[in-house]
Amino acid sequence: MRDDAAVARPNFCSPQQLTELAVRNEVPVMVSTYNEPLITADWAVEVFKPARAAGIQCGFVSNGNATPEVLEYIRPYVDLYKVDLKSFDDKHYRQLGGILQNVLDSIRLIKKMNFWLEIVTLIVPGFNDSDEELQEIAEFLADVSVDVPWHVTAFHPDYKMTEPGRTPVETLIRAYEIGKEAGLRYVYPGNLPGGVGKRECTFCPSCEKLLIRRRGFVVEENRMKGGACPFCDESIPGVWEDNPPNKTVGAGIPLPIALPEGPCG
Repeated sequence: MRDDAAVARPNFCSPQQLTELAVRNEVPVMVSTYNEPLITADWAVEVFKPARAAGIQCGFVSNGNATPEVLEYIRPYVDLYKVDLKSFDDKHYRQLGGILQNVLDSIRLIKKMNFWLEIVTLIVPGFNDSDEELQEIAEFLADVSVDVPWHVTAFHPDYKMTEPGRTPVETLIRAYEIGKEAGLRYVYPGNLPGGVGKRECTFCPSCEKLLIRRRGFVVEENRMKGGACPFCDESIPGVWEDNPPNKTVGAGIPLPIALPEGPCG
């Protein structure tokens, strides 16, 4: 709101009004993001209280610079938590104003506290796209849990960061392969809809059958049986609808119930 270049203007709304709006539009998920939700955790809780009472799942999309105290505070109202893990280089993290170890500690604690956790890494050419760094991220996440979805997304120049150039599709595919080699069961290249083939989709790790077909943010087909594979009954980790429609269901990758760009089984 302080930046003349920002396009969004404020709209004033009470927590109850937000919940009523979500209920009217049959919204299954409410998420706090933009700006960093941890700095307004008390506000988010006030919104999530009536939302939870109305049966809405609630989540944070965060930089992960959390303390145990704030995670304990929001835990009764937040089930879904996506962390942007921006780099595995502390020097780069400090350039962005953060400390890598704080984020890594938060990721481990978020998982330990049984939030549904997903990780996003925006891959920026020349910043965090080396094989070594991507492998370090993948191995760290696999140590936390091989079931943590890792979204590797493409950078494009915008706003105050007009350099470097766009992330090539080859880089996303390389990151996908590195994640899989590290043992991660759910890796999703993003921001290049249709450019990475079936890697956008969710497959059963047991029988390898297609479970969710998607293109970008559009779910084209959902074959899930609640939280299980309909072909072999393998349990697929996530937050899932009991009876998902076998059709396009809106934004979400893949649909456990949704964070922007997620969550995924």
